[in-house]
Amino acid sequence: MKSFLEIYDFGTQASRMVWQTPDHVEAPNWAPDGSFLVFNGSGLIYRLDLSEGAQPQCIDTGFATGCNNDHGISPDGSLLVISDKTETGKSCIYTLPIEGGTPQRVTEEVPSWWHGWSPDGMNHAYTAVRDGTFMICTCAVDGGDEIQVVGGGGHYDGPDYTPDGKWIWFNSDREGGMQLWRVRPDGSDLQKMTDDERVNWFPHPSPDGKHVLYLAYEEGTEGHPADREVELRLMPAEGGAPRTLISLFGGQGTINVPCWSPDSGSIAYVRYART
Repeated sequence: MKSFLEIYDFGTQASRMVWQTPDHVEAPNWAPDGSFLVFNGSGLIYRLDLSEGAQPQCIDTGFATGCNNDHGISPDGSLLVISDKTETGKSCIYTLPIEGGTPQRVTEEVPSWWHGWSPDGMNHAYTAVRDGTFMICTCAVDGGDEIQVVGGGGHYDGPDYTPDGKWIWFNSDREGGMQLWRVRPDGSDLQKMTDDERVNWFPHPSPDGKHVLYLAYEEGTEGHPADREVELRLMPAEGGAPRTLISLFGGQGTINVPCWSPDSGSIAYVRYART
């Protein structure tokens, strides 16, 4: 499947393609210094410098060659976090130096899919399934005790911290349709943030704290499939009516993980070719 790695600029209100490939790639993260993107493809993680003519370079993830699209970069830019199934058979969270190296296991229990790094760099937020139940969990950056933030009664996914660390946004169908929610990291003050006909996934708060970007599927979509007509939507951080930034052919792999530029002026995403 042909993939187009693109950047939408809020100043020009236009997208530009920074790289394309005949292969399937997913889920760009933006480095905290703004100089490169990280994405996954065929179980590996790649870095693309945002300089003229740059080509992706594979990051050495050691034994971890079954990486999925749930990965990210630490706030200080020193660590890469990945979700990989090579060692455990199910998605497990690891960290390693951003330059590459031996992955260090974070989550003892699987499956665990990483989605957000707390702004102070101290904790991970992730989706987990424990005893058949979906939930949003957190743990310390190097592992340790797993804390269930919210769960039960449906699917839970896509947790991402606000830049002040006071909220975790996520998506859930706990009331029927898949909508966006937010909750305090201690599990209190649960709030539903969207309630419309769309099927809403993967909320990402902007670094300046003003907006939340998310992926909106057409009404009736089940799960978060690839190869669909979708929209990237933007809503106020405190709630309110969204607006559509981009309509595209995408879905799974387009913006699964944090994808804002550090200055909140752009987002990175993947669009796919219609076949």
